[in-house]
Amino acid sequence: MRQLFVGILAIALVAAAPANSIVVEDWAKEEVGRRGVPLGWQGQNWGSPKYDFTVVSEGHGKVLHLRSEDDSSTISKELKVDVKQYPILQWRWKVAVLPKGGDARRKEADDEAIQLYVTFPRFPSAVRSRIIGYIWDSSAPVGAFFPSQKVSTVNFVVVRSGAAELGKWHTETRNVLEDYKRIHGEEPGESVGAVSVSINSQNTHSRAESYLGEILFRKP
Repeated sequence: MRQLFVGILAIALVAAAPANSIVVEDWAKEEVGRRGVPLGWQGQNWGSPKYDFTVVSEGHGKVLHLRSEDDSSTISKELKVDVKQYPILQWRWKVAVLPKGGDARRKEADDEAIQLYVTFPRFPSAVRSRIIGYIWDSSAPVGAFFPSQKVSTVNFVVVRSGAAELGKWHTETRNVLEDYKRIHGEEPGESVGAVSVSINSQNTHSRAESYLGEILFRKP
């Protein structure tokens, strides 16, 4: 009886322990070949996006294939993540085509093959939300932090840049809590409320193409 009790207690403790990670998306529930806005995500509420997104099989799993031709498309997923507990954002991505002449530092050339945004919602959201955009830029140097010239609530972090690593998968990790503190000089007073994925090429009137794998938040 005592052994049974100990076993039940151990199971209960494991079940009660917080997970080491929170998966935002792994595309596992998606059907290969499905096009458009993925399940569980929402499209943008501005412009006329084409959503040239397709779930494909790549390597050992499914990924999202994003394409853009003189277009801008953004999808978002609402969720709640406490970055003080899960500060590390981890994802896999690959870029096949960069928008020609893209440069997030210039409003007229602000196009990227892929952007991953983390939103800290604050009311009113249009002017007070704080958004960090992790980007693969065509021109801006890796490691650069700077505010968007188009959207006042967005600050960019250049994770990769240029064509040297095109066609290769990369796993990225960022400490969102530390990035937030560097940008705003304080810890966030709110949890993450959404993650967004974007591709655009409309400012440079060119094209872009990328792939996105699993996205998750985890403990250090």
